[in-house]
Amino acid sequence: MLMKDRIVLVTGASRGIGAATARLLGAHGAAVAVNYLRSEAAARGVVDDITAAGGRATGVQADVRDRAQVEAMVARVQDELGVVDTLVLNAAIQFPVVPFTEYPWEAFEAKLVGELGAAFFCCRAVVPAMIERGGGCIIAVSSGLSRHPGHGFCAHSTAKSGLDAFARSLALELGPQGIRVNVVAPGLTLTDATSFLPPAAKEASARMTPLGRNAQPEDIAGVILAMAASDTTGFVSGAYVPVSGGSLML
Repeated sequence: MLMKDRIVLVTGASRGIGAATARLLGAHGAAVAVNYLRSEAAARGVVDDITAAGGRATGVQADVRDRAQVEAMVARVQDELGVVDTLVLNAAIQFPVVPFTEYPWEAFEAKLVGELGAAFFCCRAVVPAMIERGGGCIIAVSSGLSRHPGHGFCAHSTAKSGLDAFARSLALELGPQGIRVNVVAPGLTLTDATSFLPPAAKEASARMTPLGRNAQPEDIAGVILAMAASDTTGFVSGAYVPVSGGSLML
């Protein structure tokens, strides 16, 4: 029970990495707020899985790119579960995969502003209470593409690089208040978000990965649990942790 008595908010938790993370943290004793944008039924399924196993969870709808919706979400979580002490920034901001020479500025701007706005608004909403309590944990889900770009992913790579820098800045500024901030960077993970990739691309990625396969959502969730559990990683902050089977080595 590594997360016993913890209150966790996972953004974008109705499916994929977010859903796996919510279920795992719930299984380790955390009360979990499952944020979603449109997938209410899927979010309800995650909540039901956690509660059926004896845990506490609630679903909270909000567009995390919108400050007012984020503030309302955090207030509701506090009323239903308690004060958030662990925040997992996982919500996916959609983007087209096209070469730079064909990339419309509007799509590039939407990805950057959406990615960083979501992180900024969520952190601003939960950090004051963390400071008041004398500690907290923030984990940003980035991507190996922030360090090793891929063709067609210029907006994604740039946005995730910004997220990495934002997390490092918070680790520096909030460390004296006992708040740890870290980045978990998945490699290619088999979720709905990567379903558009052709099988050949996934097979090629697996062949280039030392461990010989693509990641599953549970692989990423396990590392998020390790980084969130202060009993095991309480002196780790400002870290960038690739979860890529060895395809990205730093």
